[in-house]
Amino acid sequence: MPVQQKAKIYQEEWERRLHDVQVSKEDLNRLVMDYLVIEGYKTAAEEFSKEAGMESPVDFDSIENRMNIREALQRGDVGEAITRVNDLNPEILDTNPSLYFRLQQQKLIEYIRQGKIAEALQFAQEELAPRGEESPEFLSELERTMALLAFESSPMMPASVSELLSPAQRMKTAAEVNAAILESFSQGKEAKLVGLLRLLCWGEAMLEERADLPKLDLSDGTFGERMSG
Repeated sequence: MPVQQKAKIYQEEWERRLHDVQVSKEDLNRLVMDYLVIEGYKTAAEEFSKEAGMESPVDFDSIENRMNIREALQRGDVGEAITRVNDLNPEILDTNPSLYFRLQQQKLIEYIRQGKIAEALQFAQEELAPRGEESPEFLSELERTMALLAFESSPMMPASVSELLSPAQRMKTAAEVNAAILESFSQGKEAKLVGLLRLLCWGEAMLEERADLPKLDLSDGTFGERMSG
């Protein structure tokens, strides 16, 4: 069966097609404001709101509160983060046992990181063990966290365990909390612009099965020819 010849779309034609797509300034402004709010750029959001003459979908102070919570988690101060979340909206943790467990797990990790073994054991027994009995998922995560004590600084520590002490673990917990706060404000968990970029990459991949076309370089916003082999 003969291989179907791919169509060829040249850069000039591709850019012309893109320029023919009509996107209103209001829609673009909403995308920018949504990104600034979701990502926590309070000052930039305030300035953009004035320049574009549009209202923010949330109170600007709530952006700062979210960023304070994220920064507390990223430096390992879980207690402050929990206090700030409850000050912002107590229902966030009351109605989300999985998120509360993640925060308690992170607190246990921080005890272990600081070498506070006695405190870690007591905290695990009093706060996390009862929750582990309620959920197989919680129990599995508790066992993985307690494995940090078993391996300590051993080179035999599995990556699935050692990663709990990485900065990425703090960032993951902070992202989950941030998403829950946004949801409580009826905001999206992710900036719409990020979703559109993901959709763009998916669309390009689908189209490349049928045609050779210029591919957008997301690092600088330029197009380059992409030829099939």
